[in-house]
Amino acid sequence: MNLNGWEMTWLGHAAIRLRADDGTTVLVDPWLSGNPACPEEEHEQDRVDAIYITHGHFDHVGSSVDIARASGARVHAIHEIAVWGEAQGLETVGSNKGGTVEGPAGIRATLVDAVHSSGITGDSGIVPGGEAGGWVLELPGGPTIYHAGDTMVFGDMQLIGELWSPDIAIVPIGGWYTMGAVQAARAGMLIGAESVVPIHYGTFPILAGTPSELAEACAGAFEVVPLDVGVPAT
Repeated sequence: MNLNGWEMTWLGHAAIRLRADDGTTVLVDPWLSGNPACPEEEHEQDRVDAIYITHGHFDHVGSSVDIARASGARVHAIHEIAVWGEAQGLETVGSNKGGTVEGPAGIRATLVDAVHSSGITGDSGIVPGGEAGGWVLELPGGPTIYHAGDTMVFGDMQLIGELWSPDIAIVPIGGWYTMGAVQAARAGMLIGAESVVPIHYGTFPILAGTPSELAEACAGAFEVVPLDVGVPAT
């Protein structure tokens, strides 16, 4: 997996941190505090310039409000989540599927489809969170990364691959709430990325998919890159 000078760190579950040489730092789905898979020393972040949220579930919106308030990070999300975030006092950038927006350091981020739900759990119950999605992040001088969010495999992953040619795909493999390893193997083939990073597994016993199952199911069609939680890959 070639990150071309960028650093990628898995913070447990679906949370990913991307950092450039100049210190520019973005988070995707930063469920940190309360996440049993996230190291305690990562619950607070020194610098965050932008946060990308795939959908409204607690384990993806996660710590976004606290992190954005502390760091001043802009929160990128589908329109409904952006409106909700603005009501929390955050600086938000709302968009919708197919739209491309520019973020810090010239990152180009496109919100794409996912097959999942997206309600936001609050004190009064679940409120609408628009639709679930994934993010294609084109990193200046670095790779194009597709974070699929929570989803099952779907045919238009092939179209995402054709349009953006992701170098790296980050996909859930845990099963139960998302696709498992066999579906994820098919997803990786549709996307056509050289490297696939598995996420959304092992946080709880119910998320039972494993990277070894993914590697067996894909039969060498792509490189499976399991990351160690909290250990930067460069």
